[in-house]
Amino acid sequence: MRVAVLGAGAVGRSVAALAGEFGHEVVAVADSSGAALDDGGIDVEAVLAAKDETGTVGDADPADALEADYDALVEATPTTLGDAQPGFGHVERALERDRHAVLANKGPVAERYDELRALEADSAGEVRFEATVGGAIPAIATIEDREPEQVPAVRGVLNGTANFTLTRMAAEGLGYDHVLAEAQDLGVAEADPTFDVEGTDAALKCVILANLLAGGGFSLEDAEVEGISGIPGNALELAAEDGRTIRLIGEASRDGVRVGPRLVPENGTLAVSGTMNIVQIETRHGGRMNLSGRGAGGPETATAVLADLRRLSR
Repeated sequence: MRVAVLGAGAVGRSVAALAGEFGHEVVAVADSSGAALDDGGIDVEAVLAAKDETGTVGDADPADALEADYDALVEATPTTLGDAQPGFGHVERALERDRHAVLANKGPVAERYDELRALEADSAGEVRFEATVGGAIPAIATIEDREPEQVPAVRGVLNGTANFTLTRMAAEGLGYDHVLAEAQDLGVAEADPTFDVEGTDAALKCVILANLLAGGGFSLEDAEVEGISGIPGNALELAAEDGRTIRLIGEASRDGVRVGPRLVPENGTLAVSGTMNIVQIETRHGGRMNLSGRGAGGPETATAVLADLRRLSR
């Protein structure tokens, strides 16, 4: 497929760099301040080198990338809440042009799902969003393959920063502040980790899952969310005495979304360690399915985008 990539962070860069390996041609890449376009296919290596050297991928107007001659738009700009702009507007423009849209940006799918599906219904293009939940884990495709109406609920560990923090607190008996500082030094946590440790990121992913199960109707404001910053170190010690540990668990169903610290068996399926994620899918006739893997990272999340492009190319 001919692909335009909006966003040149870790995910956008990885999609552009790997696209050729998966049989796709990149005709445009844009960041917040510039764009590189070529209907004959851009030199991705040169464009990414320019990004490193100058801070931007090119000297064209970023808006021009939306008008390029592509089959699918990859929306990999940063997630925003509320009106989910500018990501929502980017997808809207692609669908108006009867082009496909593949999202790594969670905002439009979590905050404006119903509007997104309405736009899709009026377009010859399709919307795919595997990369918005669980990084490399094929959670969305698995639910779709089993039919969403046959899936009563989904739960799991959906944020690597929070999981790394809880894992280290339990393993070393360290306090929250100490472990968080360590995570920031290692690059596992952002300088401002609020989005991750207060449960917002996991909640957005669960809202997307609830929308998939229910056919829409949910946004972040509908979620019950509690983070991990208030968990004392001795809570993990007490849990261990009983053969349990604490994980930030997200739960999505047609009844709603809940995210918060939960006691789980220490050697149980949900007690994944470090930055690993797990998605647990309850099915009506096939039992419980557990999908575990890397829930973040540029190349890892890019594989989910590329899997969606493959589905569209069929």
